[in-house]
Amino acid sequence: MTIRVLVAEDQAAVRAALVMILRSEPGIEVVGEAGDGEQAVRLAAELRPDVVLMDVQMPRLDGVSATRQVVAAGTAQVLVLTTFDHDEYVYGALRAGAAGFLLKDLEADSLIEAIRTVARGDGMLAPSVTRRLISTFARPDRPDQPRARAAVDGLTPREREVLGCLGAGLSNGEISRRLEMAEATTKTHVSRILAKLGLRSRVQAAILAQDLGLIAQP
Repeated sequence: MTIRVLVAEDQAAVRAALVMILRSEPGIEVVGEAGDGEQAVRLAAELRPDVVLMDVQMPRLDGVSATRQVVAAGTAQVLVLTTFDHDEYVYGALRAGAAGFLLKDLEADSLIEAIRTVARGDGMLAPSVTRRLISTFARPDRPDQPRARAAVDGLTPREREVLGCLGAGLSNGEISRRLEMAEATTKTHVSRILAKLGLRSRVQAAILAQDLGLIAQP
């Protein structure tokens, strides 16, 4: 299956380089390019790509706000790609529902793999931000924990197992093998978990699982 990608990047030279990398890869089609956040939201709605590769710092509408609108409309998965891993960018993008957050210094092969991962419905985080996320969100004194716990209590036993696997960072394929069920069934469970918990992405679900100590053991 061909993965359709929209590239949203305000710097023309960087955008051209990203497009060149993606177009050289079999199975990936660049369906559009956006130079600002508003254009990214509009093209995502018009073109319905599988993945939007979204820069954070863009004119007219920043990448985090654009991500929030794209995810809320359900038009595509969003993979944020930025030069800086400032906390405000990382947390803002994940709260907005981004399926992944990567830095622009990654190799071309890693970018391609990240796009394929996000297109499959899995999450992807730059290694440099993962430890910081866990230390920030996985604290026992989070003020929103009682409400989150109540929401998790409404999950079925199987959904709680899947949530624990998400917290362990497992992909859909890995969850399917561990719980011995079809990958399509895993995707259905993940979608139901997100809906029940009011979350926008599996990355948010993973953070919640870590926060509540619901991480599946190896």
